[in-house]
This record gives sequence, C-alpha cells and structure tokens, in this order.
Amino acid sequence: MPPVNDINTSPNLIFLEGPQPRLKELRFTWKIFKQFIAGFRTLHFIGPCVTVFGSARFKEDHDYYKAAKEFGKGIAKLGLTTMTGGGPGIMEAANRGAFEAGGKSVGCNIKLPFEQAANPYTPISITFNYFFVRKVLMVKYSYAFVIMPGGFGTMDELFETLTLVQTGTIKQFPIVLYGNSYYQPMVDYLKEMAIVGTISTPDLDLFLLTDDVEEGLRHIDSHIVKGLPTKTRKRLWWLFESK
Repeated sequence: MPPVNDINTSPNLIFLEGPQPRLKELRFTWKIFKQFIAGFRTLHFIGPCVTVFGSARFKEDHDYYKAAKEFGKGIAKLGLTTMTGGGPGIMEAANRGAFEAGGKSVGCNIKLPFEQAANPYTPISITFNYFFVRKVLMVKYSYAFVIMPGGFGTMDELFETLTLVQTGTIKQFPIVLYGNSYYQPMVDYLKEMAIVGTISTPDLDLFLLTDDVEEGLRHIDSHIVKGLPTKTRKRLWWLFESK
C-alpha cells in the first residue's frame, strides 16, 4: 500500500473535500475546463478508438498480457486506434501490440502517487489530474471497449459503460469481456440480478464474454462499422492545431 502522506496529495482527494471557499471552487472549475480542452486538442484527430482496460499489475510473461498485445495488433489491423490508460501491465501490452503493428497507439494517463507510470508505446499521450475527466474523454473518443481482467478501476469503467449503453446514452457500442475463468463468477451474479429484477435479461447481451481474441475482434468489427465517422477533421491554424 502507498504511504498515507502520498495518498493525501492526490488532486482527486482535494476535489472530494466538500464545500470550499468560492474563489477556490472557481479556480478548481477552471482547472477542470483546462483539462477538458487539453484532452480535446490531443484526441480530436486520432481517429476512431477501441479502448482496452485491464490491470496494471500483469507482467510481460502473463497470458493476459500476451492476449492484450494481440488485441492491440488486431485493433490496428482493423484500421482503428488503440487507446488505454497509458500505464503498465495490460495497458502497456495493448499499446505495444498496436505500436509494433504500425497502428495508432494512445495513452490517457492519470496522475497517481503510486503504481501508474506511462508506458513507452504511446506516441500520443496525455496525463489527467482527475479520474472523471479521463473517463469522459475515453468514452467520448471510443467506439468499443475491451475489458481484460483487472481491479477496481477496470470494474469502474466496465459498469459505468454498461450503464451508459443500458440507458441509451451511447449506442452501437460493443463491450468485450476477455477471460472466461476470471469474469464468469461476475456474469453469474449478473444473471442473479436479472432473476431478482434489478436488471433486465436483455441487459446480459450488452457484452460478449470470450477467451478468443479473434472472436472479440470480430464482435467489435461487426458492431461499429456503421457508427464510424467518415469526415476527415481539418486542423485549424488559427487554433494553433499543428500537425
């Protein structure tokens, strides 16, 4: 576990401290605005993305790392951009697969006092101070998610996205869960939720559970073709949008 003093320096903790003086709240709002603008400027021209989530703790010799690398390669072959949280483990593997295959590779990192460090396979990278800004932008520029085995952060992304799809906030958005043995207990619990009535039975079709990278890529390819943007975005010199 990280030292308590390191945790207390987190900007997210400062954000959650409750009501602050009005001027401080205004400064905080300005910081959020700048984070969004920086994100828009970095991600506006990267093309349609598939975001791969998963644990930062899996090493290069782990099967999940190897599978994430294959997803990155496959996403590149589909002509799509691979986006991750920019850190080590699964994130590094997916970025590495895309990078080594000659595809676009993007990292949306987060400032943390422990664990998270940028991986070397993200020619395009941005670091956020706040989780909620990062999550909004990763969903905004993604057309599909691949959810590899992971911890609290991965589950957070999974269930927030499932909620957005379930409520129709985002549509035509395939979600691939990779790892039958890892995710089957969770899927069994979701089935219990459907039995109780807290979710609907059709909600169980909002994702694909698989152990096959190729099946996951086919699922993505078959669902997002119609939703891809066709207009090429031009860089505007008067907005200082350099190549």
